[in-house]
Formats: sequence, structure tokens, C-alpha cells
Amino acid sequence: MNAPSITPGGKIDETKTQKSVRVAVLTVSDTRDASNDTSGDLLVNRVTDAGHELVARAIVRDDVDAIRMYVRAWIDEGVEAIITTGGTGITGRDVTPEAIRPLFDKEIDGFSVVFHLVSYQSVGLSTLQSRALAGIVSGAFVFCLPGSNGAVKDGWDKVIGPQLDSRHGPCNMVELMPRLLEH
Repeated sequence: MNAPSITPGGKIDETKTQKSVRVAVLTVSDTRDASNDTSGDLLVNRVTDAGHELVARAIVRDDVDAIRMYVRAWIDEGVEAIITTGGTGITGRDVTPEAIRPLFDKEIDGFSVVFHLVSYQSVGLSTLQSRALAGIVSGAFVFCLPGSNGAVKDGWDKVIGPQLDSRHGPCNMVELMPRLLEH
């Protein structure tokens, strides 16, 4: 049985000017370093190729406190979106959701749903092994992707990239940024 085809809705309005978003990339891994962080490299290239400003990049071990430290510090420095890669699996060492979820002011439940729909097209039922998530922390978007190159490509190309493109319609997350801290 073939998976249903999922086509992202919306389109890019080429008449609009794209707004650059201040982005940080955090690789969560006990085994990767600067020489072999291919998923981090993919994200950095996609972020900058899309015209966004990469303001920070780091690799951190699968440690709840260390992950939170980077996220909080980057938000304090004015980062508008953080994308993590790694640590979303179901093994004992995978702690990215446990580190990030308590920081959320609001969780973006639909991100996980859409990510899994997209991922299912690439890896089938193996998508069940991911706990990808996203939310808002102190007015910044935080997206947590699995650590595989395929998951990063799917997550950025089919979900995050279009939503961080201010020209994407009928709506996008960039246009909401000025209102994220409203009460």
C-alpha cells in the first residue's frame, strides 16, 4: 500500500520582500562534533540559503540542563527561531523533548502532526521513533527535529522553511512574530 501524497499548501508571493529571521542551530548529540555534524551542516546551509541570519550554532551533549542553557541564552540574545537536531528519539539518552517542552509558553501541536505526515512519506512507520516537537519560548519559535539528515531535510524543506518565509501564504509564522508576547 502506498502512502498518500502530501503536498504542502500555500505558495510564495514573489511580489513581497522576504524578512530575514535570526536563527540558531543546536545539535544535540553524545557522538557528533564539528567534523561530523552533517545534520547541523544541512540546517545551517538551508537557513542561510533561505536568506535568514544564522546568529549561533552549537553542539551539546544529551543533557537536559545544557540544552536548556543554550535555548535560554540564545533567546536572551534576541534569537527569533531555534532549530534543534537530535535527541528526539525513544532511547534512554534522548532527552530533547524533556529539556524543551517545560520551557514552552505554547506548544505548536500541529508541527508534530505535519512533521510525521511528511516523514512518513520518506521513512514509513519508522517516523514513530521520533518525538519531534515545536513551540514558543519567550516569543521565539523552537523547533526540535530528529538527528538524521533525512529528517532535517524533510523538516526544513517541507515544514519549517515555508513557515519561516514571510512571503509564504496564505499565512506564515514570521507574520506572527510581533504578536507572540501579546497578552
